[in-house]
Amino acid sequence: MSAPPRLSHVIPVTSLTEPLPIDTLFDPARPLEVEIGCGKGRFLTARAAQNPDVQYLGIERMLSRVTRLDKKATRLKLDNLRILRLEAFYTFYYLLPAHRIRTVYVFFPDPWPKRHHHNRRLFSPLFIDALWTRLEIGGTVQIATDHLDYFSTIRARLTADSRFCEISAMERAPHEQTEFEYIFRNQGLPIGQCAFQSLPAPERPLPPLTIPPEMEPNEKNP
Repeated sequence: MSAPPRLSHVIPVTSLTEPLPIDTLFDPARPLEVEIGCGKGRFLTARAAQNPDVQYLGIERMLSRVTRLDKKATRLKLDNLRILRLEAFYTFYYLLPAHRIRTVYVFFPDPWPKRHHHNRRLFSPLFIDALWTRLEIGGTVQIATDHLDYFSTIRARLTADSRFCEISAMERAPHEQTEFEYIFRNQGLPIGQCAFQSLPAPERPLPPLTIPPEMEPNEKNP
């Protein structure tokens, strides 16, 4: 059986304990922007095509979406776009360099609507710590979601954090809208949008992550 073709835009991950060699993968003299949960890449490929001098990294867990985005980026010859198939929180917490990213885009993250699942939402206090640590000072995070309760939580947490100040959210042309956004807007559904800029602040080392006791391996939870 022949080996599957190499995914040309996908970053191979050889270690989950060593930071990614970002300045080898990307030109350190050019800005880097990251989309979390890039899906099939409708927004990311549009931005990369419009801004060839900007470098883009899409983070996506689902293999089918990664494969589809890689094929699209190859077809469009987007040499300024790379894809990482990993969990976003872990990537931001451990694998990215400090203050390297100019813009982070988080569009329509999983809202985990059930209350007992809220601890799985991306915008936890620990993620916000990691977000500030990875953004350039003066860098921005752009956020959109159709889940207005989650939107209120995100906005309140960032507003209360002295390391961020709110700025105007970007407007996206129809061809830049994610698959979800395009559907929701055509249905007339309300969408919450906000953006925040990172400010100078004392560095806070990110503490090692701990596993809650209920998640520790045992006979009932091998």
